[in-house]
Amino acid sequence: MKRILIPTDFSNNAWNAICYAMRLFQNQECDFFLLNTYTPVIPSSRFMAPMVNGVRIEDAVRSTSENGLSKTVKRIRKEFNNPKHSFETISSFNLLADEVKDVVDTYGIDLIVTGTKGASGMDEVFMGSNTVRIIKNTKKCPILAIPRNFEYMAPSEIAFATDFNRFYSLSELTPLIDLANSFEATIRIVHVQYEIKALTELQLFNLNMLRKYFANVEHYIHTVSELNSVSHTLDVFSKELDIHLLAMLHYQHSYMERMTREPIVKRTAFHTQIPLLVIPELGMEPITKERKEELRSY
Repeated sequence: MKRILIPTDFSNNAWNAICYAMRLFQNQECDFFLLNTYTPVIPSSRFMAPMVNGVRIEDAVRSTSENGLSKTVKRIRKEFNNPKHSFETISSFNLLADEVKDVVDTYGIDLIVTGTKGASGMDEVFMGSNTVRIIKNTKKCPILAIPRNFEYMAPSEIAFATDFNRFYSLSELTPLIDLANSFEATIRIVHVQYEIKALTELQLFNLNMLRKYFANVEHYIHTVSELNSVSHTLDVFSKELDIHLLAMLHYQHSYMERMTREPIVKRTAFHTQIPLLVIPELGMEPITKERKEELRSY
């Protein structure tokens, strides 16, 4: 049974992510963990009331959190009524990114599904600060970020963005391969270059390994010139090829890291309308000559 964590703040954006997850995994047995975190203001002086109408502030906020989770589960069961799905709720007095990390470790979560929204007044930014914090703080679990107002469609076209400079292990790519197999999807490996030039020996080796990993999945290679930013380039590519989901690995110097560090002025160009699958690295060490020879026989 797949274990999926869905953080929620009870907003329409969060509900949209829940709906996406229910449809994406409608044919799989899943245990969904719905998480809501809260951080009430703790009175720090005698001028701040610790209680309102005889109720402690912290107790009131906890009650609101628990009731919200209960109502969300009832709504899911009413609208989807899937016997393959079970639900557990977690209400926690903690920061969201920290609690997500703890829940992943405690319950062995396989995937995090979260809604995304830009900062206040900047809706065109592709991810809100909470999503970025979760991505940076989560090292053991893939994260599927669903854009605001995205309407579900089965991911039959998946883009995998890479620069071929890093060796990927099969275990790192398994979430992507499993998803592609589940929907008989095509994977489009997209390489964004600042200027078009031949691949190095290392890049060619990593590309060939990727093709071996994707041997049982229909896949194609696309090399595209970078526009004003990597994020904008991937946005344009996704629209032109009608991509349903964009995937990338998150590691040092990766596209994902570069995108979360790009200046806001550049990142505003990336208002993608498709889900983003972020895969964490699994601690791969640099490839050695001996290991390279071993892998050639793969």
